[in-house]
Amino acid sequence: MIDAVVQHLPAWQVVLPLLGAPICILLRRPAWAWAWTVLVTWATAACAAVLLRTTLDGGPWIYEMGGWPSPIGIVYRVDPLAAFVLLIVSGVGAVVSLYARRSLTAELQTTRHDLYYAAYLLCLAGLLGMTITGDAFNVFVFLEISSLASYVLVGLGPDRRALTAAYRYLIAGALGGTFILIGIGLAYQMTGTLNMDDLAQRLPPVSHSRTVLVSFAFITVGASLKLALWPLHHWLPNAYTYAPSVTSAFISATSTKVMVYVLARFAFGIYGEPFAFEELGLGRPLLVLALSGIYVASAVAIFQTDVKRLLAYSSVAQIGYMILGISLATPAGVAAGVLHLFNHAVTKGGMFLAVGAMAYRTGSTRLEDLRGVGRVMPVSTLAFVLGGFGLIGVPLTAGFVTKWALLEALWAEGLWPVAIAVLLSSLLAVVYVGKVVETAWFHEPSEALRARAEAPVDLLLPAWILVGLSLIFGVWGAWTTGVAREAALRLLGGA
Repeated sequence: MIDAVVQHLPAWQVVLPLLGAPICILLRRPAWAWAWTVLVTWATAACAAVLLRTTLDGGPWIYEMGGWPSPIGIVYRVDPLAAFVLLIVSGVGAVVSLYARRSLTAELQTTRHDLYYAAYLLCLAGLLGMTITGDAFNVFVFLEISSLASYVLVGLGPDRRALTAAYRYLIAGALGGTFILIGIGLAYQMTGTLNMDDLAQRLPPVSHSRTVLVSFAFITVGASLKLALWPLHHWLPNAYTYAPSVTSAFISATSTKVMVYVLARFAFGIYGEPFAFEELGLGRPLLVLALSGIYVASAVAIFQTDVKRLLAYSSVAQIGYMILGISLATPAGVAAGVLHLFNHAVTKGGMFLAVGAMAYRTGSTRLEDLRGVGRVMPVSTLAFVLGGFGLIGVPLTAGFVTKWALLEALWAEGLWPVAIAVLLSSLLAVVYVGKVVETAWFHEPSEALRARAEAPVDLLLPAWILVGLSLIFGVWGAWTTGVAREAALRLLGGA
């Protein structure tokens, strides 16, 4: 029995949340639907942990759906990079699910909780499916599943502006998804296959055709739009700001990370590094856009008056660091970008949960309403501050490990001006994080705020789990750094 379960572990990774979603609606009662969601998400995270351990020890795991061999049948392909992203997505999804019950009670009508949990699991299934599939068309299928669920998760926000944010998200998502579908279709036209490994073999002989060039352009632009690469990021700030706290934490830590993975998978694993980065020179425009995004988004974050919106623009800047590493197309650079997928997920996810805990008591995420909140809610505020240290890159945080790896990769390529620019960009993070710290700790709380209590334990615990991970892997970062390096080497070698 156990052997049968382990044998089909890649399938369970997607099947568990996909089948779990409709059961939430059948359960109806919010408490039951929440308990079921927690069970499913933690089981999914356990599957991802086993898959990562297995691929690191024994190499890629090819799972043939229905026993049909590749390239005729659809396969799931799990290598160290895919397994690492699976662990990030499912792990964050599991931790955030613990936070959901009490947070949704304050932000969403009870009658909609079962629908919310169903959409949550569907979104999780879509993100995991995009990561694990070895079929290019299935990337689009799972992208649509996760996107449609994400629009619902955002639109259920307590503010009426959540509907407008969800609509803008839908328009941008539809454009990005359409571009990716067109690119996949053109690649299929030239090769007659949708299997990723088969595409990687058949594309090089026809890589100089105009159809392949257009195919790669469509996929690159579509993925860049979905991952919110500056200046294609305009859907993101409102989506993160007006969504429920659970949604903001979940999609900020997972959705864009999976799209960065998709871009890297297509660029390196299918079209190949020689074609994408040597012949087409993709690295230079990605580097320019990434560095511009880091500075522009960080500067905009400084002037925000809502903490969630500030964190949203910070996310655009942090995406720049991921793309900057990938733009180098070297093992060290790609490893730094992959490493930041994990480090930013736990850091930013924890910060959004901490802000949600403050909002649970204060009813607001605006800075003017959070004056002195650090004196009233020190545990919640401290979690936010420690996460902010990670965004800055303070030593002993996961953010420092990422920036150090990125600086080493840039210096090895002789890009010392870019390395200096990355160092200076941390000063902008100091300003926008310091702005929140100053408001929270160095102002007297209002009388209404003094009457508030610290957030409940079931809100604080998930926030501290994620922030704690950013501190743990800032001190003992050898494991994450090693996994990221192995994933990068396998990805570049496979290209």
